[in-house]
Amino acid sequence: MLDIKFVRENPDIVKQNIKNKFQDEKLELVDQVLALDKENREIKKEVEALRANRNKISKQIGALMAQGKKEEAEEIKKQVTENAQRTEELSKREKEVEEKLLQIMMVIPNIIDPSVPIGRDDSENVEVQRFGEPGVPDFEIPYHTEIMEKFNGIDMESAGRVAGNGFYYLMGDVARLHSAILSYARDFMIGRGFTYCVPPFMIRSNVVNGVMSFAEMDAMMYKIEGEDLYLIGTSEHSMIGKFIDTILPEEKLPYTLTSYSPCFRKEKGAHGIEERGVYRIHQFEKQEMIVVCKPEDSMMWFDRLWQNTVDFFRTLDIPVRTLECCSGDLADLKVKSVDVEAWSPRQKKYFEVGSCSNLGDAQARRLKIRVNGKNGKYLAHTLNNTVVAPPRMLIAFLENNLNADGSVRIPEALRPYMGGMELITVK
Repeated sequence: MLDIKFVRENPDIVKQNIKNKFQDEKLELVDQVLALDKENREIKKEVEALRANRNKISKQIGALMAQGKKEEAEEIKKQVTENAQRTEELSKREKEVEEKLLQIMMVIPNIIDPSVPIGRDDSENVEVQRFGEPGVPDFEIPYHTEIMEKFNGIDMESAGRVAGNGFYYLMGDVARLHSAILSYARDFMIGRGFTYCVPPFMIRSNVVNGVMSFAEMDAMMYKIEGEDLYLIGTSEHSMIGKFIDTILPEEKLPYTLTSYSPCFRKEKGAHGIEERGVYRIHQFEKQEMIVVCKPEDSMMWFDRLWQNTVDFFRTLDIPVRTLECCSGDLADLKVKSVDVEAWSPRQKKYFEVGSCSNLGDAQARRLKIRVNGKNGKYLAHTLNNTVVAPPRMLIAFLENNLNADGSVRIPEALRPYMGGMELITVK
């Protein structure tokens, strides 16, 4: 959410930013905000004047009563009553205006960084860099669920009977591999200086509204019936929510946390044949990283965060690339974002396995995350990035480490978490 003062002083910049995000239907919201802001300030000014006048009249009444001029005092009391009625009317209108103002401000997108490429959707994202050599073996690579089935490692049929589509049972060595990747990711991030955390897996609506847009919430989150609680779609929401309505000592910044959690998503809509299996599901587990820092440090941390993911995947011999998300592909709260994509030898292309985002002070403004600095209080900056989400990452892992005989090689970095295993063999 933007600062109302910034919108007031820079309406043309706000409108151009909306155009850059190809959300022209929101242009009229800027004028609505300006009109509501003007009315709100006028109301406050009149209320302040009425209160000052009330204090003045109260003193006059006291003086007249002391002089025995009761009739004159009663006449002036009528003004007090009229002022009180007007103040009540204005206060009611002020509340309505401020609620409407906040509602609209929550929809106006954040100002994107000047370095963000302008484009309509993810088809116009820009490749930044590749890490590792993408290869295609001289043998056929089966679909990922077929690879898992050869190890008796997945049961989607039973999961369908138990929970419906979009769920799965992982079994045996595949289930162990899934857990090993998460454990390795945890230790990898601890080794990078991050504090490990297991957060709440449900959050209240005020946290939801603080960390994401209404459109994202509707598309992603499951609501707990009869409770002010939502199942988290990703743990950074719960992690950023940890700092809600707090004043952080500047000397303690940055806060660098890495978290494990299950995640739950609606995943509305049809997604095509390549997104069956465990690619797009309602339940998965994830290792995440978040940073709460000073504004001047956020771009430095942004680069460090996505590099962590790249380094993690490379230790597992998986080629990856980074894509700079274009303006039209950025969620409304984001200032800048990079997707990390892993190589799929079967499809002979890259696919998304993580996303790194700098949200500037948007979440901090909504959640009132402030920093007590040397020169006064200011809003923190927040960032998040996926370390690894194993169900989708398993696809890249199995394809890139598959051998011609159907076995899967375990990279050296992961072997301690797999009991020393070097291979997963066909059952």
